[in-house]
Order: sequence, then structure tokens, then C-alpha cells
Amino acid sequence: MFKGKPTRVIITGEAKEEFDALNKKVGEEISKGITRSEHQTLLSSIKQKIELLKSNPEYGTHIQKDKIPKEYLQEYDVNNLWKLNLSGAWRMIYTIRGSEIEIISLILDIMTHRDYEKKFRYGKRH
Repeated sequence: MFKGKPTRVIITGEAKEEFDALNKKVGEEISKGITRSEHQTLLSSIKQKIELLKSNPEYGTHIQKDKIPKEYLQEYDVNNLWKLNLSGAWRMIYTIRGSEIEIISLILDIMTHRDYEKKFRYGKRH
């Protein structure tokens, strides 16, 4: 519950593909007896952040509206965007959707820091 409403976290689009591939890789590692890896640490980090979002959808860092990449506006019709730092300098990007019934944290991207900087055009001089 957040502000008196139930919350859900949904992984969608590229984030879902990344999450599913990571889950598969971790499963393969575990079946081979590998109990510690960067993949497992990242998956654990993602799952931990999802639990935090269930209790507080505003847990992440709010991204200014003028910094929201056009693709998120076009593909997901977002009017807010948030970032969470994950292990290994990975980033999770999400938007918050609300109604009178519930609040949904919609995870749009799980990416490396380098991909994050590229997508959000950080470090580039205009």
C-alpha cells in the first residue's frame, strides 16, 4: 500500500526481455553449480528494488521532464520517469501510473550505465 492504494510492479518491453534473459542465465549458472556471479548479483539487486517499489513507488530518483527521451514519450506515453541504481552500475528506468484503484510502477528498461548515459544523452556537449 502506498498513499492508501495497493501497488503493483510490471516489467515490460525491453526491460522484460532483459529480465527474462538474466533469469535464464542465472538458472543455467545455478544448474552448473555456480553460486556467485555478476548475473546473480544483478538479478538479486533487481528483485530487491522491485520489493522496494511495491512499498514506495517514488523510491527512485525522479528524472526531469525535459530529460525524458522521446522514445519513452512515444512508446509508453510517459509523463514521469524514475531511475534506480542497480549493482554493477546498471540502471532500472520506470514510470508510475496511478488510478483511483491502484498504483503501478511500470519498469521500462534495465540497462548498463553506459547505455543509460547514451539514451539520456549525458556527457555530450551541445
